Order: sequence, then C-alpha cells, then structure tokens
Amino acid sequence: MTPSNESELTQTVLKSLEGTRDARFLQIMQSLITHLHAFIRDVDLKPDEWMQGIEFLTATGQTCSDKRQEFILLSDTLGASMMVVILDQLRAAAGKRGRAEASEATHATELAEATHATVQGPFYWEGAPDLPLGADVAQGARGEPTFYSGRVTDTHGQPLQGALLDIWSGDGEGVYDMQLEGAAMQARGRIRTDHEGRYWFWSIRPSFYPIPVDGPVGRMLEAMGRHPNRPGHIHMMVSAPGHVPVTTHLFVAGSPYIESDAVFGVRPRLVVDFESHPPGRAPDGRPMETPYWSAHYDFRLEPRHA
Repeated sequence: MTPSNESELTQTVLKSLEGTRDARFLQIMQSLITHLHAFIRDVDLKPDEWMQGIEFLTATGQTCSDKRQEFILLSDTLGASMMVVILDQLRAAAGKRGRAEASEATHATELAEATHATVQGPFYWEGAPDLPLGADVAQGARGEPTFYSGRVTDTHGQPLQGALLDIWSGDGEGVYDMQLEGAAMQARGRIRTDHEGRYWFWSIRPSFYPIPVDGPVGRMLEAMGRHPNRPGHIHMMVSAPGHVPVTTHLFVAGSPYIESDAVFGVRPRLVVDFESHPPGRAPDGRPMETPYWSAHYDFRLEPRHA
C-alpha cells in the first residue's frame, strides 16, 4: 500500500530491505536511507532542489576520466575521505590497545603510534617506475631540488628492510603530470628501504596549489565561499610485508593554507621542516651547484595481526 505520510514512507523503504543477505550491506543501507530521509525532512527539500542535486551528481560523474576523479575530489572537499581515514586508524589503534592490555608482557614502546594517514587525493597514478635508493624521483619535473631521507620502522622501532615507498607529487608550481595533456609520468617513483630501514631520494620542494575548479566541485566551493587551495605536500604510500600500509603526505611547514587545507588533510605530525642549503656537497655525497632543500621523516607501520 502507498504510505500515507513521510514517516510511513521511511519505514516502508526500510522494510523493503528484509531480503538483504549481507548483514554489513544491510546496516549501511538502513543507515543511509534513514539519514537521507531525515535530511530531506530537515531542510524541507523542494523538488527543483532535489533535481539540482541529481544534476550536480550527474555532472560530477560526467567529469570523471581515466586521469581525473571528480568524485574523489567531492569526497575530499566535503571531509568524507578524511573522516573514513581517521576512523580507520582509530579502529586499528583501539584494536592495538586491546591486544596490549591483554598481554602482560607488552612493553610501552609497543604502543607507539603508527604514522598518521591522510587522504590519497585524485592524482594517484598506478604503475610508477621502480627506482634505486638515491634516485631523482622528479624525473625532470620543474622545481627546487630537495633531498628526502629517513627510516621506516614498525611501531616497536625495528627497521623494516625492503619497505616500499610509492611517491608522487605535483611539480614546483603544484601541477601534476596527469593534468598535462599527453605528459609522461613525472615526480613519481617507487623505492625500497635498505637493510637498516633507511630511505633517501631526490625530488622537488612541493608548492601549494588549487584543486581543479573547472568542474562541479569548483562550482560548489565557490557557492560555499571557500578557497580551493592545498598546502605544499608530497604523497607517500608506505608498505611492508606483515604490516598495515599507510597512505600519507609530508606537508611543508609554513606553506600557505597549512591551516585551511581545502580537503582537511593536514595532520600536525605530518608537517615537516624543509631546511635550505647553499650549493655544496649534499648528504648523499652529490655535488650541488645550486641551492637545495632537505626534509627528514621517519615512518612507522603497525604490525598486521590476525
């Protein structure tokens, strides 16, 4: 029978899920329907406004391509991506504390936090080249040369040999290779740590930049009165066998928009000082004829437990 009011409609739609076999899918859909109906009632949504929303989502999908993911951009700018990231790490940390409390032999050092995760963003490009330690990941991208170094350990402080760092960034003006028509990969590469868990490589000092604003997400930000800028950062996916991988950034301390990232991705422990150096011999022995920068950061990965 046709529901006679809005409350009956919500209950009728929820009742239609009774045949759902997947318990988690059922939980998600029940909550989605309940909150969606509550949202519509709360703002007293008009038919033309609902159609505008449908047209916005349609345009978002139509803007996507193999080099552009407008839905990720939408998720990022609404804080949804960061919410999922934070909840995922909180879930892992809660499980870790539970395991620690259950074992009297656990040492305090075992409770060290894993490196904070943040959003992946829309510019990840699978298939970056494998490069040796010390390589120049910039691969010709314009920008000020920067020497990156540090270690990858577990949360006990034990070095992780052969840990993989999948690295990418924009160039020194904040432009990603994917944004350039016909461009090959630049400022991307994969390197592995040595037997002491150490890594080092060259790239560029990342610059702040605006996210793409020529699509639906840009129009949404303009209507919100928000700027579209991200502070300077370099992306890393860090992984090692038997450990929980982390997708994260290193943010340039003092970069514009560090306090107002358009995608809410800045976490204080990921903000790194970039030290300037005059021409001379770099830490890896490379002679530098121009000024350069250096940044040091140690990554910690959570051991994976059954």
